Amino acid sequence: MFSDNPKEACGVFGIYARGEDVARTTFFALYALQHRGQESAGIATWDGREPHIHRGMGLVTQVFHEDNLKPLKGHLAIGHTRYSTTGSSHLGNAQPYLLESMHGPLGIGHNGNLTNAAALRQRLLERGVGLVSSSDSELIIQMLAAQPPGGDVGGPDWPARIRAFMREAEGAYSLVILTREALYAVRDPLGLRPLCLGRLEGSGGGRGGFVVASETCALGTVGAEYVREVAPGEVLRIDDEGVRSWRWDGPERASALCVFEYVYFARPDSTLEEQSIHRVRQRLGEALAREAPVEADVVVGVPDSATPAAIGYAIEAGLPYTEGLTKNRYIGRTFIQPDDRLRRHNVQLKYNPLRANLEGRRVVMIDDSIVRGNTVGPLVQLLRKGGAAEVHVRVSSPPVRHPCFMGIDMATYDQLIAHRMSVEETCAHVGADSLAYLSVEGMMQAVRAGLGEDAPGGHCDACFSGRYPIEVDA
Repeated sequence: MFSDNPKEACGVFGIYARGEDVARTTFFALYALQHRGQESAGIATWDGREPHIHRGMGLVTQVFHEDNLKPLKGHLAIGHTRYSTTGSSHLGNAQPYLLESMHGPLGIGHNGNLTNAAALRQRLLERGVGLVSSSDSELIIQMLAAQPPGGDVGGPDWPARIRAFMREAEGAYSLVILTREALYAVRDPLGLRPLCLGRLEGSGGGRGGFVVASETCALGTVGAEYVREVAPGEVLRIDDEGVRSWRWDGPERASALCVFEYVYFARPDSTLEEQSIHRVRQRLGEALAREAPVEADVVVGVPDSATPAAIGYAIEAGLPYTEGLTKNRYIGRTFIQPDDRLRRHNVQLKYNPLRANLEGRRVVMIDDSIVRGNTVGPLVQLLRKGGAAEVHVRVSSPPVRHPCFMGIDMATYDQLIAHRMSVEETCAHVGADSLAYLSVEGMMQAVRAGLGEDAPGGHCDACFSGRYPIEVDA
């Protein structure tokens, strides 16, 4: 409602740990991943005899409490916090999905978006499979529930089923999968969405175990030690014997981690590709200061996601960094919607200017991205209302000119202000004294600076460049 920032699809978490309270651990992990989705949350567990699940609409703390966590018994759990991209926002699309298969319970949590979902849906319907939601994640669980080509040998062959799914599916997916015997973690061959592995030491008589999560920030929250990232195209099986790994058997593909994870999505205390998100964002701000300097008195960031870039800009430009906007961090925690009068002032519901830091000063306002352009203008006006003599907008990513089809909520060209307007027109539209974006080259240099010259792997920058890592119908 308030933010111009793009929305991520979701966050996922999985745990296999005998003797531990896996539901409670999953709750706190989802709480750490709340920034990745605020529409719904859910946890499914398996105790060796029967599965348990609870899902609901809202934030993690609104969905779960002691009474509904207590029945979620077991040694294996998967959790999910969602923002809808494919599939609208209602309880039927909330995850994890859980069904009873021929070989016991099967549950999944999915982060990403399948670009060939329509074709997959048609194939399932033609096979007589009934579908109850509009989410592409339901397609995944139904594909996994189906017998793999050649049939199961000596019981359920989940690796064969996962490989069969990976051969058919296109797009972005990081998955946590609950089965009767094990927890599986799967990352798509391009590595578009992040996924990492952690080790959990035993406590209170528990044996400990392993966890997987969308981001490393969730590991620290639950006391798990970071082990490594799940590689693109890798499948992990986690059970009593520990962790086993294999790679998918399809053609080799260049990795393409979504660069927006660095720009905005990931929490600043997370790491990706073994480098600090906060440090990368600071480098983005430094690069922006070199590319787009301006005569000014102070630098402010749009809290909280643009703060590291604003610090980097200020250091590189030799300008003081200060807070210009204070944020009400609780406004998003209510289901009570504002009336028409309040909606017209929705930015003021979330931010207030700090007049003592702004009055009479030429201000550089750093934002991490401009997508639809519906927030930056009111923020500029707030700074002027707070006494700023000039407001120069600097954006620590390039103009978003192309839709994303891999799990980000910006799916049509007409939603994107940079597709409709030039930089000069956008500047006039938002009422700034000047506006400049970081270049694609500057962004990628800042991202890769911590990886080394010969670091393997690549990144998807399609929303900026229009170069998609897979074939899409734009």
